[in-house]
Amino acid sequence: MDIVRAFRLVSIAEAVSFLVLLLVAMPLKYMADMPAAVSLVGPIHGVLFIAYVGVAVIVRQQLGWNMTRTILALGAAVLPVAPFFVERHWTKPAPVTEPAGRA
Repeated sequence: MDIVRAFRLVSIAEAVSFLVLLLVAMPLKYMADMPAAVSLVGPIHGVLFIAYVGVAVIVRQQLGWNMTRTILALGAAVLPVAPFFVERHWTKPAPVTEPAGRA
């Protein structure tokens, strides 16, 4: 499996785990007095978050990301649905352009 594909899978998994944590586990903890839900989902999300950050740093060069895009992709990890955007729109390799003056 290439690293870009791995990043796409980790990105989706991290975003889904974040949504499950926010929309399922946290309400169960506070509204149904079931703290075990967060105890289960929290560590899974934590591992996926660390994997997302690590693989984003590794894949940035292959995708042609500049520092700004890299920082935005890393920041996306703390927003519930932003990794879906990163996976959908930023995981295609940057187009190779010819230097000016060559024909």
